[in-house]
Amino acid sequence: MSNIPQHQSRVAESFGNRAEAYVQSAVHAGGPDLAAMVAQLQARAAGSLLDLGCGGGHLSFHAAPLVGQVVAYDLSGAMLAAVEKAAAARNLGNISTRQGPAEMLPFDNASFDVVATRYSAHHWRNVPAALAEMRRVVRPGGRAMVMDVFAPASPLLDTHLQTLETLRDPSHVRDYSLMEWDAMLRRAGFQPQVPQSFRLRLEFTSWVERIGTPAAHIPALRSLLGHASAEVKEHFAIEPDGSFTIDTMFILADAA
Repeated sequence: MSNIPQHQSRVAESFGNRAEAYVQSAVHAGGPDLAAMVAQLQARAAGSLLDLGCGGGHLSFHAAPLVGQVVAYDLSGAMLAAVEKAAAARNLGNISTRQGPAEMLPFDNASFDVVATRYSAHHWRNVPAALAEMRRVVRPGGRAMVMDVFAPASPLLDTHLQTLETLRDPSHVRDYSLMEWDAMLRRAGFQPQVPQSFRLRLEFTSWVERIGTPAAHIPALRSLLGHASAEVKEHFAIEPDGSFTIDTMFILADAA
């Protein structure tokens, strides 16, 4: 029996319980990655955008003034309710919401000019299937915009990152490398452009509080960070209080 529904339930529960925290999250509400995505929408008109794994809705909020219709799509009904409330407070009447998994989109072929995802794909159980769905629902000549944390090429650094992510949030699946993203997008029928990369500092206390990390995991996280090798500490810029810095990316990909 497939355990994908079980994983989806874990993701929905994990984020549903923290919906308001993600709407209010400063990390998610701004940043150079979001600015880069908005710049692409400003440069090229689009009638419709799907915000896949919308989370706290920040991409939807920024896209709404630039796009005819925005669909905020997420596994968590509680998260979507928080997005609806925040959109109404911002008088953004062109945002609608739909609930479901990334791997099975409830939309017709060629429904959107742009399909975008931000800080979501590392929770997807089957990224190639989700990318195939993104390609199916984007119109010919349309685009995908993909933003997420990406894994270092070094196996040592990669292992450290994935361990931190999973301890902090058991619904985490994987951060992929830039090479993996390029290959997966091409196999799905996209032509990815050169990715933009950014460094993102994560303040330890707010990082674990935002998702509600299990209390027993917090000492393990502090130990992993505090006892990391010199190479790991340098790459992630690990600070005495446990704060550290990760790599994020933005990839613009044309529908082939």
